[in-house]
Amino acid sequence: METFLTGCREALEANRGEGGQRFHVVLGNEACDMDSMVSVMAYAYFLSKTLHTNAAVLPILNIPQSEFALRTDNVFLLRQSGVSQDLLLFREQLDLLQLQKTGRLALTLVDHNVLPSSDRDLEGAVVEVIDHRLLEREPSSSCLITVEMVGSCATLVTERIVQNAPEILDPQLALLLYGTIVLDCVNMAPEAGKVTPKDSQHAAQLETRFPSLPPRGALFQSLQNARFDVSVQEFLQRADLEQDLSAFCVEHGYNMLVAMTISFRDNKEPFRQLAIFSHSALCREEMSQALEQAYNPALSLSPISSPHSHIQAYLQGNTQASRKKVLPIIKDFLSEREQDGYRGGQGEEEEEEDSQFPPTPMNSLVEGCPLDNGLPRISAQALEEKFSKMADQEERTRSP
Repeated sequence: METFLTGCREALEANRGEGGQRFHVVLGNEACDMDSMVSVMAYAYFLSKTLHTNAAVLPILNIPQSEFALRTDNVFLLRQSGVSQDLLLFREQLDLLQLQKTGRLALTLVDHNVLPSSDRDLEGAVVEVIDHRLLEREPSSSCLITVEMVGSCATLVTERIVQNAPEILDPQLALLLYGTIVLDCVNMAPEAGKVTPKDSQHAAQLETRFPSLPPRGALFQSLQNARFDVSVQEFLQRADLEQDLSAFCVEHGYNMLVAMTISFRDNKEPFRQLAIFSHSALCREEMSQALEQAYNPALSLSPISSPHSHIQAYLQGNTQASRKKVLPIIKDFLSEREQDGYRGGQGEEEEEEDSQFPPTPMNSLVEGCPLDNGLPRISAQALEEKFSKMADQEERTRSP
């Protein structure tokens, strides 16, 4: 893997000009969780060994390099696998749009199947998709689509490698894939509602072929610990929590945050919690109502006492309803409000404190608060992407 990644960096540096060679980029999702990172690296490596083309195959992590240190479980797995972070390639290091304009880009999407609106001009370059969530793109004869609702995209990548190039598997690549599958599938526990027979099949294949892999339970615990597992109750006790959340919303232009966590009791039984933050009582209350009344699936929410007036928290009784199952509920809520011409925070009667938007943080370089003129209109398309990006970090951080 190190030789491949080193070659990728060299190819990138040698072909930055307009007259350079073509690139086949394997691109992960904007959350860049472990599944996305490992699937990008492993599938790009696979393509470099099997794709007969003059294009340089590059694995690109879809975040700025400065944000990678926040993916603590990713950092831990790379360290355990002996892969240097210095060899990774990040989104800002390659101008994909320029490559597309000059006809030098082919794009494979892993761990997502549609490009965000900000990348819509790259759509013509997409030649393949490998994902494990609901298909949202239109079928096309120019794009090979592999979408299967398994617990981990790394399972589908492992399957492709085992079926077509099993000789490229070595202990290092096996650990990357195995650790990701085990973490994504919650230690292969059926009660967590993530693992499928295919996940179990390929995890077992890796265990059989590479008996030196760490014990499954120990590896899962180590990776989970690296995620700084924090429950909602613990999160609510953080000092200056509302100030931090307000600053985050101002910085990113959000007017509401939805956070999900998964934690484990002493008997290893998983439990999920959910929290909603907004300075708009109407946004907060209507989102809460939409989640409480959801039936496909029913979340079985029980309110948790919150010391913060702008945060509504719940214990989620349905532990099998992962964020991939909760996100469509949020999307439906946003779409309905968009159709109704809904404006978050307007036309509502709130407490006096709710009508006061958070001040600009003291260390902000922005003069004035972006919310001084009221909350922006909720756009279903834009906010679906923002919620999707935040929800994808549940399994990475266990906290917003």
